[in-house]
Amino acid sequence: MKILVTGASGLLGLNLSLMQIGTHTIIGVDRSKLAGTPFEIIKAELTQPGLFSRLIDTVRPDAIIHTAANANVDSCESDPEGARLLNAELPGELALSVARQGIRFTHISTDAVFDGTKTGIYTEADTPNPLGVYAQTKLEGERNVLSANPQAIVARVNFFGWSLSGTRSLSEFFFNKLSAGEHCNGFTDVYFCPLFVGDLAETLVRMLDKGLSGLYHVIGSEALSKYDFGQRIARQFGFDESLVIPKSVEESGLKARRSHNLKLSVHKLSTDLGAEIPGVSTGISRFYAQHQQGYPQKMRSYQQA
Repeated sequence: MKILVTGASGLLGLNLSLMQIGTHTIIGVDRSKLAGTPFEIIKAELTQPGLFSRLIDTVRPDAIIHTAANANVDSCESDPEGARLLNAELPGELALSVARQGIRFTHISTDAVFDGTKTGIYTEADTPNPLGVYAQTKLEGERNVLSANPQAIVARVNFFGWSLSGTRSLSEFFFNKLSAGEHCNGFTDVYFCPLFVGDLAETLVRMLDKGLSGLYHVIGSEALSKYDFGQRIARQFGFDESLVIPKSVEESGLKARRSHNLKLSVHKLSTDLGAEIPGVSTGISRFYAQHQQGYPQKMRSYQQA
């Protein structure tokens, strides 16, 4: 299967594109950040009128995984119109353009569409209530995609791993601070279900192989606080756990509001795939193993000067 990956320089896009997944061929779409990658790169700006249709005619992919977005929560608050264009309008347009061509379409959304006030675990049947511009525009994107292309996959995700810049994931935040011997805050009142980006990439491809469609929670099978996540990163790498300071998100001074409870069920996904979904412990082990193998340095070697 030939898979076109948009946002190929992003955290998910690059890790997905670098993976050797069976006999699948990955072609990445990137504006200008990558060079010398082991996979084919097409330089393109997806917001240019008509460009995506021409791209599809040229590449003729079997499937598209659309990871491109503005995922900077506070940036979205500062530029709501730009966020709406990238996170809401563009995904719907792309999904519509391939709906009649037999091309599978996977859109990446976020667990942040929920306000976090539920005491239990969110399922796909629960009604979202996004708190900020980022989450609002991502929810609009979900609805636009499924309205234009009911056979598409919409994956609500939360993931961690190594990125091109080394600063894009929560795991990198803790690694960078702790490896430098610096204190860092870990929120004790924000719960989430992070999935290692490699596990996420493999799961997304399996979903395509399986012919799934519709809305899925594609996150880790274990919930924990962000403070606990920081503690686990410290233990895995042998850093000083006391450098992770327990703190409430309400005292953080962050511009956009954050949901306290993002515990999501993976029952639907696990059932439809016929497989267990990995938890955070195995993911952190893989994150550590990649560090030991020099993967972050290799990844950054693809950054265009």
